[in-house]
Amino acid sequence: MLGRAMNEIGKTTESLDEERAHVPLLKQLGPGFITGAADDDPSGIATYSQAGAQYGYGLVWSLLFTTPLMIAIQVVSARIGRVTGHGLAANIRERFPAPVLYTIVSLLLVANTFNIAADLGAMADALVLVVGGNSTIYIVMFALMSLTLQVFVPFPRYAPLLKLLTLALFAYVATAFLVHTPLAALLATLAPPLARDKDYVSMLVAVLGTTISPYLFFWQASQEVEEQRATPGHQPLRHAPEQARRHLRRIKIDTYVGMIFSNGVALCIMLTTAATLHAADITHIESAAQAAEALRPLAGEAAFALFAAGIIGTGLLAVPILAGSAAYAVAETFRWPTGLGLSLAEARGFYSILMVATALGALIDLSGIDSLKALVWAAIVNGVVSVPIMAIMMVLVADRRTMDTFVASRRLKRLGWLATAVMALAVAAMFVLM
Repeated sequence: MLGRAMNEIGKTTESLDEERAHVPLLKQLGPGFITGAADDDPSGIATYSQAGAQYGYGLVWSLLFTTPLMIAIQVVSARIGRVTGHGLAANIRERFPAPVLYTIVSLLLVANTFNIAADLGAMADALVLVVGGNSTIYIVMFALMSLTLQVFVPFPRYAPLLKLLTLALFAYVATAFLVHTPLAALLATLAPPLARDKDYVSMLVAVLGTTISPYLFFWQASQEVEEQRATPGHQPLRHAPEQARRHLRRIKIDTYVGMIFSNGVALCIMLTTAATLHAADITHIESAAQAAEALRPLAGEAAFALFAAGIIGTGLLAVPILAGSAAYAVAETFRWPTGLGLSLAEARGFYSILMVATALGALIDLSGIDSLKALVWAAIVNGVVSVPIMAIMMVLVADRRTMDTFVASRRLKRLGWLATAVMALAVAAMFVLM
């Protein structure tokens, strides 16, 4: 009797998975799509704007080059989370010495805190441009808004809200059309005009570091775990291999769409500033808000308003993800209860880290350190810590003790190691240039 019941449950779960495999594309988008959108945060917008303003279409090719590398490394992080049922920090804890884990998590926490500061500052500056007022008040307001969403909104309601916030990025697609980008921009993507000067290489390193960032790895892996735990009948794939086909297919679609969307938006930002700021010989941009202000006389009020609104919208998406990825990493390191699906009482340590990271980011802004310095420090630490994390991820995804029968394919391993090598070269170049 019990055997028959278990068989019926298995058949029901399998049939449900088959039905879900045919759901519309938009409903299959989740952690990968949200992660890709978060990559275009205000700090990223500033970097892409500066690249377009300083070099016109000369760095557009880099976004095409990084897209498959970005897809590969994010698929790796998502697979680790879904197969094991644990985030990256928990898996690193199980397979590597404690000093390795503590060093990586500490660097991630520092980088994310400075990134939060840069994003909060950019959001406040953008709101000042649009409606006036005091940037200090806006920094505190955005920090409190971010914390409220993560601490007091249940995860099943919070996840769709994050997906909704990704719509803010379409502002940059619209802006690219408003400025009438010439056909030469498209041709520039096919023939990269590689330059050897120091500033060009520095900007290329900045674009690579902005596009492939450690917090994205931790966030997507943890969100796969959150979704698995929040869905009745779903288990880590190494314990429920019959669910693998559907979930690995969804991860692939979700991540491909998310990363292509992310770099597509970055492309629009770079094209917009190249067609306006670079064309007008405005070649130095220190923040996303400054890029928006510079667009006003060149592209009109509509382009300015869309660009500024995009900064605020993407910041509302990115700040919770930056704080959340730090909280996941620290909580998993110390085996604390982890997850946005838990209440404040159930996961006090997890939420404490989330609050501290956000509060410290706001305090960095309020201390008088400008957002550009915060952005520079975040980029340096992100670049340094990304290489060992990517190398560790590639070891984990090929380890049968971790992945069981779901080790990465040769193609995925080749792309993942190529992405790691490219980032290592970028970091080496950064130190040489420094």
